[in-house]
Amino acid sequence: MVIPFPPGGGTDLVGRRLAAKLSETLGQSIVIDNRGGAGGTIGADTVAKAHADGYTLGIATSSTHPVAGLVMKIPYDAARSFAPVTLIGITPYVLVAAPSFPPNNLRELSAHLKTNAGKANVAHVGTGTLGYLVTEAFKVATGTDIVPVAFKGSSQVYPDLMANRVQLFFDNPVASVPHIKAGKLKALAVTLPTAQLPDTPTMEQAGLKGFAHGFWYGLVAPAGTPAAIVERIYKDAADYLHSAAGQADYSALAVEAVGSTPQEFAATIRQDIERWGKVAKALGLQPQ
Repeated sequence: MVIPFPPGGGTDLVGRRLAAKLSETLGQSIVIDNRGGAGGTIGADTVAKAHADGYTLGIATSSTHPVAGLVMKIPYDAARSFAPVTLIGITPYVLVAAPSFPPNNLRELSAHLKTNAGKANVAHVGTGTLGYLVTEAFKVATGTDIVPVAFKGSSQVYPDLMANRVQLFFDNPVASVPHIKAGKLKALAVTLPTAQLPDTPTMEQAGLKGFAHGFWYGLVAPAGTPAAIVERIYKDAADYLHSAAGQADYSALAVEAVGSTPQEFAATIRQDIERWGKVAKALGLQPQ
């Protein structure tokens, strides 16, 4: 299983949990291959070019599939280079900040950024990621100037964020919630409600109307993988994701487990390419 981000981040945790369960039900050991870099597109391309024999799977995300091709020149086609297996789940974004960064809520943040234009840094894990697109949309929506700083994965952001070398990060809460609860990071707002951060207001509740973006994780195989193999893996994955145990496991990661059919997941990818394409166009972003 190729996970297109480094160990320790949200995508890694989501992928490893599913891999452990599939290893049991398929009766096959599953080796995790973390291929980070270029906003997850290096790992996605590894899957796209692998033998379509059912022995290579990959974790797809909102970044590697709908968004990457809108802002980067990528070597694969998000809609055609893969055999979608299932949509694993959906999670919000949480805007996290360094503990020593003065603002404690969205109103204070907006005022601080306008007073200190261009002085605060915001981390992202690649210009081809949905997090980057959400960050750019946030800057436009709030009329603020924040300096973007690129990292290979979220696990690499945390040390610099905790030390206030970067001040802000739109993160998926899978990996950041433990740091928030330990007081090592602070949550300013979430894009969608999550039981993991019940006291953190949504962007809309904090006054940023219409800013309600979610991020998904999915399972894919290379295009051309036999339909019978895709169906077998889908059924095992969906059985787990639909179960009470699967729902609880992913809820603990602030992910709402889905387990959609391959056809439904393919439709999600196509719809999100169109949806985020409109956002990228409105922001004036072009493939680089």
